[in-house]
Amino acid sequence: MNTPSNLPSAARMAKADPAAAIATSSSSAAIPPFRASNVLTRLNQSAALRLLLAALATVVGLVCRWPALAVPASLVLLALCLLQLLPDLWQLVADRMDEAPTVRVLSILGLLVAAVSLPLALGWWDPYLNLFRTRNWEAIGALGEGVIGAFGQILVALVALTIAWRQVLIDQRLTTQQNRITQAQTIDSFIHGISDLISDEEGMLEDWPLERMLAEGRLAAVFGSIDKDGRARILRFLSHARLLTPLRRDNRLGRAILDGNGNYEEDRLAGVPVIQLHLILKGLDLSDTDLRGVDFNGADLRGANLSRCDLSGANLAAANLAGANLEQARLEATRLFYGRPQTATPFTPEGSIDPVSGGGTGAVVENANLSGVQRLDAQNHHYLAAWSGARSRGSIPGGCKGIANHLEPARPHRRQGLPTSNDP
Repeated sequence: MNTPSNLPSAARMAKADPAAAIATSSSSAAIPPFRASNVLTRLNQSAALRLLLAALATVVGLVCRWPALAVPASLVLLALCLLQLLPDLWQLVADRMDEAPTVRVLSILGLLVAAVSLPLALGWWDPYLNLFRTRNWEAIGALGEGVIGAFGQILVALVALTIAWRQVLIDQRLTTQQNRITQAQTIDSFIHGISDLISDEEGMLEDWPLERMLAEGRLAAVFGSIDKDGRARILRFLSHARLLTPLRRDNRLGRAILDGNGNYEEDRLAGVPVIQLHLILKGLDLSDTDLRGVDFNGADLRGANLSRCDLSGANLAAANLAGANLEQARLEATRLFYGRPQTATPFTPEGSIDPVSGGGTGAVVENANLSGVQRLDAQNHHYLAAWSGARSRGSIPGGCKGIANHLEPARPHRRQGLPTSNDP
C-alpha cells in the first residue's frame, strides 16, 4: 500500500519503522531525568540533612575530644551555614540599598565620616592627638568629658532621630497603602453602581434623563475623592464602555439604537451620550496618567494639566483645551478634528458643524502648552500650528514654518495688490 504524500512525517515514519517512531517521539518530548533514591542523592538534595550531619560530627568531636574530627567538621558546618545564609543576606542587603531611607542613613554616616576625616587630613586634630601621645591624663579627661562626651550624645541623638524617621516612613507607607485600597474600593463601587443604574434586567442600556443626571452627579462626586490615577481609570472605563460616546436615539423615547452588529450606533452630530463630562475636567491635574483611547466628547479641559499623559488614540475633537498643559504628552493617532487639517476649524457653541470639511469639529487649542509633545503626525501638527495662537506655536516641536496663524488678524496691506503673510 502506498503512503499518501500529504501524510505527516511522523505518521509516515510510524508506518515505515514503529520502533524508530517511538524513539523519536520519546526523544522530542520533555521527559524528566531519572532520579535515584540512594542516601548520597538525598544528602545532596537536602540542605537540612547536610547541616544536621555536620553539626552532629562537630558535637561528637568535641565530646570525644577528637580535634581531628571537631576542626574539619566545624569548618564544614561553617561553610554550609554561610552557603545557606549569604545569598539571602546579600539579596536583602541589595534590596535595602535601593530604598530611600537606607540612602538617607548612608548619607548621614558619610557626612560624619567626611566631618571627621577632613580635619584629620588637614591636621586640625593634631593638638588633640598630641595629648594622647604625651599621656596628659588630666587634659585627656577634660577633653573626654567636654568634647567626646558631647559628640557621643550627638551620635545617640542621631540614632534616635533615624529610628523615629524610619517609623514615620513606615507609617506613611501603611497610610498610602490603605488609601490605595480605599480608592480601589471607591472606584469599584462607582463602576458597579453606574452599571446597575443604566442597565436593565436583560443587560440592555436603559438611560432615562434622571438616570443620566444621577450618573453625571455620581461622577462629579467621586472625582473629588480620588487622585489623578483613579480619575484616569474611571475615564478609561466610561470611554471603553461607550458611555461617553454620543449614541443615536429614536425620536420617541430617546433610547439608544442598535446598529445591527451587536453595538449601539454612534451619532456625532445629534447623538446623546449616557454621561456628559461638561465642566468636570476643567483645571484638573491628570498628568502622568494613561488616557489611551478615551473619548472626551467635547469636554471642557481648560487649564487642565495633561503633561506627560498618554493620549494615544484619544478623541479630543471639539474639546476645549484652551490654556491646557500638554507638555511631553503622547499624541500618537490622537484625533483633534474631523475632515482635513486645511479646512478644519475649532468648535464653537453657536457655530455649525461640517464633519466632511472639519468645520466646527476641531479642538480649541489656543494658548495650550505644546512643548515636547511626542508622536505628533503631520495633520495634527498642521492643525495645532494653525489654531493654537502665537505663544503656543513657539512651543510646537518642529516649528510652524509655512503654516498660517489663523488666530492672528490679517495685517493691512502696505501696497495694493501685494498680499502679505499673516504668519508670525
